[in-house]
Amino acid sequence: MRRTEGRPGFRVETSQGVIEARNVVAATGPFQRPIVPDVVPADAGFRQMHSSAYRNPGQLPEGAVLVVGAGSSGVQIADELQRAGRQVYLSVGPHDRPPRSYRGRDFVWWLGVLGKWDAEVPAAGLEHVTIAVSGARGGHTVDFRRLAAQGMVLLGRTNAYRDGVLEVASDLADNLARGDANHLSVLDEADAYIARNGLDLPEEPGARHIEPDPPCVTEPLLCLDLAAAGIGTIIWATGFAVDYSWLKVDAFDDKGKPSHRRGVSNEPGIYFLGLPWLSRRGSSFIWGVWHDARHIADHIATQQAYRAHDEAARSGVKAA
Repeated sequence: MRRTEGRPGFRVETSQGVIEARNVVAATGPFQRPIVPDVVPADAGFRQMHSSAYRNPGQLPEGAVLVVGAGSSGVQIADELQRAGRQVYLSVGPHDRPPRSYRGRDFVWWLGVLGKWDAEVPAAGLEHVTIAVSGARGGHTVDFRRLAAQGMVLLGRTNAYRDGVLEVASDLADNLARGDANHLSVLDEADAYIARNGLDLPEEPGARHIEPDPPCVTEPLLCLDLAAAGIGTIIWATGFAVDYSWLKVDAFDDKGKPSHRRGVSNEPGIYFLGLPWLSRRGSSFIWGVWHDARHIADHIATQQAYRAHDEAARSGVKAA
């Protein structure tokens, strides 16, 4: 996509032909280019893939599997592989661990009534937080300790790889504790909301139960010989980056990030939608994107009205 020469608007080349438009909204969101950290060399002898390429356990070679990343994708893939009979190692970084549901209400509902979706400023250092929650088998709250009790080996963050050995950070217990704190804080706020509003919702004391720390937490592995562990596959559940290589306009800063104010670009006629914290926490979710969509649509309509007025004035016709 490029700006047209000699007149307003843009020329967009697509797989089905050329489109010319006065305004373009880049509503592709932040998840286009899979991120695979440059940790384990491609020729190290293991099959490596991003979580977006995973489909089912049958596509993987025999052997144990290392899953790096404990967000929703990583934990659900690790769980599925373990249920399929694989030995699974799961590298767990900092994360939030909300309840999938609580006292008869889905956690998305709780985030709404508690004002979480509409938060306009993230806490320092929490602009992007990995969320561990599962929709598998009808949806359930993620419990890393329970997965470990069922045979999964939990590791801290993956740091480096040398001579067949994975070097692991000693932060596993801290990462689990942070997830627990997030989980309990949501329950506390939900209980307070129920009491304050006099809602008749069933008690759920079991939601506060936290399993004992398994041996892989109390005596964490800091080094893992992948071959000795029988690992044949590494799945990188390490997220995505934006990809605006198709957008050939002056709408980015020196780091390649969109330069905008609530989605309105510094390049006239270019808009961005679906980016994290565009105006609030819900900006990159279907649940909350409508706020920004309405703002951008209003901005486009206003600019069109200005142009219509100017064109009418130049033609000598009184604008409505």
